[in-house]
Amino acid sequence: MLFPHFKAVLVERVFTECGVVHIVVRTFDGAAPCPDCELPSNRVHSCYERRLADSPIGNQPVLIELTVRRLYCGNGLCRRRTFVEQVAGLTFRYGRRTPASRRVLEALAVALVGRAGARLAVTLHSAVSRTTLLRLLMALPGPYWEAPKVFGVDDFATRRGQHYGTVLIDCEARKPLALLPGRDAGTLATWLCEHPGIEVICRDRAGSYAEGARVGAPQAVQVAHRFHLWQNLGTAVEQCVRRHTVCLRPPGSGLSELPDIEPPSGREMSPIEARIRERHAIVHALLHQGHSIREIARELHMGGNTVRRCARAATPEE
Repeated sequence: MLFPHFKAVLVERVFTECGVVHIVVRTFDGAAPCPDCELPSNRVHSCYERRLADSPIGNQPVLIELTVRRLYCGNGLCRRRTFVEQVAGLTFRYGRRTPASRRVLEALAVALVGRAGARLAVTLHSAVSRTTLLRLLMALPGPYWEAPKVFGVDDFATRRGQHYGTVLIDCEARKPLALLPGRDAGTLATWLCEHPGIEVICRDRAGSYAEGARVGAPQAVQVAHRFHLWQNLGTAVEQCVRRHTVCLRPPGSGLSELPDIEPPSGREMSPIEARIRERHAIVHALLHQGHSIREIARELHMGGNTVRRCARAATPEE
């Protein structure tokens, strides 16, 4: 036979209709085990036909018309009264495709997902919708992995400024392990308690992650990731340079000659710096008029913390 899984069934006829290869088969007579108690039974309750899509043959789609039996379970202690026999390698419960065809679609879902995978599936004579590929992808089990020795934790934003989560990374294999909702200490500590064996936790400077690591893995050594070290160093250098921009002006020019929102002479103002200087001037002007922080934030469509930082800074460089 062309396919090895047809050894478990009896092929009655094969024909082509409308460009589709139809293979009419039925199961052999005999006993079949109950899926719960595994007691064999040959008492037939009824028969019905299942239509299964299979891998294409000769650039033509294949449709298997399989007649299966519903059998009585003879075990009085079993919760099942009847069951449908399954053919190994050909059927599974509620399946409308053979396992071989399903594996092809799962590979498409992993590689392309969505509309791109659906377009390629049409070329492979396995037409499915993008939502079907998404369901197949979500039904796949996660890859097996062991708790790494060097473990990374950082936050990520699904919607910046509003919704955040926590990403967990295997620093040795450089692969993501899990995504946790939120970025609080309790969620991280619970996950660490469920996955013991971590020796080093590489994290940013967030206090919640430090607390979660201390509670969930007290034996682990907490270190700072070099990305965050470079980021913190760059931020500190930038703030220091902005705080001393007046030192970059040519000798002999006085401080009073520099307007509030103008850059030091001899240096071109970047768009970010111009926006910061303008924001600082507007916030302080509104403060002198007697407006509160909340009123200014509402009027300028800015966050309260941003307005508060501008209000506390005496100069734009700060």
